[in-house]
Amino acid sequence: MAERAVPVHGTDCGCAWQIHKQPMADQNGHIDAGPSLEQVAGMGFPAPPPPIYCCTLTPELVAKAREELQEKPEWRLRDVQALRDMILKEQPNLRTRLDDAFLLRFLRARKFDYDRALQLLLNYHGSRRAWPEVFQNLKPSSVKHVLDLGFLIVLPRPDPQGRYILCLRPGKWKPNDYPFVDNIRAIYLTLEKLIQPEETQVNGIVILVDYTGVGLSQASNPGPLLAKKVVSILQDGFPIRIKAVNIINEPRIFKGIFAIIKPFLKEKMAERYVLHGSDLSSLHRVIPHSVLPEEYGGVAGRLDMSAWAQTLLEAEEEFVVEFCQPDPLDGVVLPDSMLYEGEQAEDSYRSLRSQLYYCY
Repeated sequence: MAERAVPVHGTDCGCAWQIHKQPMADQNGHIDAGPSLEQVAGMGFPAPPPPIYCCTLTPELVAKAREELQEKPEWRLRDVQALRDMILKEQPNLRTRLDDAFLLRFLRARKFDYDRALQLLLNYHGSRRAWPEVFQNLKPSSVKHVLDLGFLIVLPRPDPQGRYILCLRPGKWKPNDYPFVDNIRAIYLTLEKLIQPEETQVNGIVILVDYTGVGLSQASNPGPLLAKKVVSILQDGFPIRIKAVNIINEPRIFKGIFAIIKPFLKEKMAERYVLHGSDLSSLHRVIPHSVLPEEYGGVAGRLDMSAWAQTLLEAEEEFVVEFCQPDPLDGVVLPDSMLYEGEQAEDSYRSLRSQLYYCY
């Protein structure tokens, strides 16, 4: 057993630390994630940073942020203030949060490049105006039917790199159930919750997509315009690091699905897509058994749809405050990156739809 330091919450911003035992890597090179957060802390998903910012990163994550994100602890608050000053000077009409914890999300997502962080913040708010059907009245209770269906689940234990795993199961949804945009609303709320803890801002997340049960009706429903909007938000409009997208049980029709998505993916993101088919041993090479549920050959119990749903529903009030308010971009010019070309996407959809039928 190795040792690691963990913060003791409730201390001052210098952060006190306690030493906890850290399991060593197993024979396959994986480090067991150890007991779940619920077992360790008596609570579920980690809480967001306190209102007055106090670093909650372990020394290991501070070092990781320095190496991967160019984050220097001694300059952290100076960098936040610099971004805050840019917003107030260049976008004085933008009604946005300006607290340290919130702005740090954007700095970390863009490796502390002020200009890119500001653009990301504008895109983040711009997506609400560009896609009102997703963001209007956006709160967990409005997507409870999606959560109850089991379309998405966040696995309770992070992987050995500290990354939470967002599991999507599109085969659970049928076009007659409800509009596909409701799935996107649930995904967005989940990302908003996931990005709150500093650990996720540094480590990023992993997406696991199980295509069991996906047929032509599900595959052809979103279309290129919808796909482009989703990809644009994830790549350029949300402050989260998606480190891997693992696809399992993909049918032949997935070639058509990916043909819709791929044109909108940046090269770096496209390289993070890994297709495993039905070979769970391939999946286990990148996500260890210890964090996977029994349904995917893991030892972490059965998939529990209720736990993440409860986490979101308990955060109803904070989402009402965040999203059920007047347009934050009133009087602000939208960046071109958030304006979607609908006609071009629809033209491509007609040819891709025929590809889907061929693959099916």
